[in-house]
Amino acid sequence: MTNMITILTGAGISAESGLGTFRDEGGLWAQHRIEDVATPEGFMRDPELVHGFYNARRAQAADAVPNAAHVALAKLEAGFDGEVLIVTQNVDGLHEAAGSQNVLHMHGQLDSALCAACERRWPAPLVMQPSDACPHCEAKATRPDIVWFGEMPYGMHSIEDALARTTLFASIGTSGNVYPAAGFVAQARQLGCPTIELNMEASQGGSLFDTRRLGPASEVVPAWVEELLSA
Repeated sequence: MTNMITILTGAGISAESGLGTFRDEGGLWAQHRIEDVATPEGFMRDPELVHGFYNARRAQAADAVPNAAHVALAKLEAGFDGEVLIVTQNVDGLHEAAGSQNVLHMHGQLDSALCAACERRWPAPLVMQPSDACPHCEAKATRPDIVWFGEMPYGMHSIEDALARTTLFASIGTSGNVYPAAGFVAQARQLGCPTIELNMEASQGGSLFDTRRLGPASEVVPAWVEELLSA
């Protein structure tokens, strides 16, 4: 069987690149209720507010650069004798900017726009607004291509297939609070796959992991990758 590493990444891996997490005080998320900016209902109530929120996140992400953890995972993909899949909950493009190619964005991407009418996608401009018309059907139904609470994450069939084939499951920088991603470690364990968590602190489901490495992602991830590549 081909060796395969499936890596779930969350906001913690991008925090050192200046992109805040849900829990950061004073960040973008602290200024808004999730119900207002990260649900379909919130978008229907106030599309201008939601577009403004994601315009700010898009600008923030555009200025961010990959940190040592992103770079290490790209190095792992390039040097590992087998397959490496990054399943990310993050909507930034830092994994790709670091050189990773096999990345699945289960919660969408800030640099993508979506038409709520025809479901076509196109590269998002830095600033989006409710009056933007879809370039394909011309409906004024443009929204961020982000999976909001209550919506189905992207690529679930591909993720299920990867978990069935993986020989090592790693979780990096995730809180373990958001499903279905929080359930991936349990699926991997049921299939007898070794699991490891790399995080600043133990996640909510931390007890399900075989091993754990705590510390900044920019430190623990490169060290872990070097061990894998030298084994």
